[in-house]
Amino acid sequence: MRGYPAYLIGRLGQFLLVVFIGINIAFVVTHATPIDPVEQTIAAATQFGATSPEAIAMMRQSLKELYGLEGSLWEQYATFWRRVSVGDFGPSLSAFPAPVSTLILRALPWTVGLLTVSTLLTWVIGNLLGGLAGYYLRSRTLRFAGILAMALHPIPYYIIAFVLLIVFGYLWPVLPITGGHTMNMQRGFNLAFIGNLAIHSILPITSLVLAGLGGWFMGMRALVSNVVTEDYVVYAELGGVRPQRILGSYVMRNALVPQVTGLAMSLGAIFTGAIITEQVFGYPGIGTLLVSAVHVGDYSLVLGIATVSIVAVSFAVLLIDLLYPLLDPRVKAR
Repeated sequence: MRGYPAYLIGRLGQFLLVVFIGINIAFVVTHATPIDPVEQTIAAATQFGATSPEAIAMMRQSLKELYGLEGSLWEQYATFWRRVSVGDFGPSLSAFPAPVSTLILRALPWTVGLLTVSTLLTWVIGNLLGGLAGYYLRSRTLRFAGILAMALHPIPYYIIAFVLLIVFGYLWPVLPITGGHTMNMQRGFNLAFIGNLAIHSILPITSLVLAGLGGWFMGMRALVSNVVTEDYVVYAELGGVRPQRILGSYVMRNALVPQVTGLAMSLGAIFTGAIITEQVFGYPGIGTLLVSAVHVGDYSLVLGIATVSIVAVSFAVLLIDLLYPLLDPRVKAR
């Protein structure tokens, strides 16, 4: 078997291996924690009154079944994989008896929406400015944009988030600084609610865009600087082709190929959440949920979030590998 089918089988095998190893590491790390979710739940349930030893024993047995902690470590491991295969991570310790999958599905749309919009905006603005700066080297405006982008690039995104919080939350309080929407507002697919969501997402999205703009800008500018020296670009310039067409059809299209790969990987990573940004602005996403789970020792929830993130990022990388030979004829499937 040769060509693309063999390439496809090889990449699928790599995907399954990465997911298997990653989830196993998550299982080992979460089970190495000194917190016993069963005993912690029993302590919380019996702190306001005496309970008979028989009732506590029955409760302990039931909780072990719920959390998949019954039997030896190998039996727990087998139970864990049976649950993972159907998307069942058991109940949450911090929000008992709510299932972990329910909590993740409730928080996931907030993170996906926030990071998808911010990632696409960062990619488009950064590549557009970087492409223009690499082609029009004498433009002072684009030079200043490059200096600004490079100045923001090494600054951690949570520092930018704190600055935006102080400026627009206290010094000039014109934007909401916490939550995904106004409290007690009726949810629905209407302009009022969608507009409220958009206003609450302005500061988190802006902090992520400003922090990530420099990387895309510098990468695209370097790629364009190399492409403009290629023979086909020089030939087009000597042939009298308009600079706008050269930039769009000859330079940007060829320079964007590796940037598209980076975009796909960035989109795959949105399932991990922007933890500190969500914490700073009180955004109800995966990052906030993960921090809360770590604080209370809810390892079922931590394990569920880690598993979803591992599968999502691995699938994004797999998709890139499968599409790359089809999108770029210069890349051969081997």
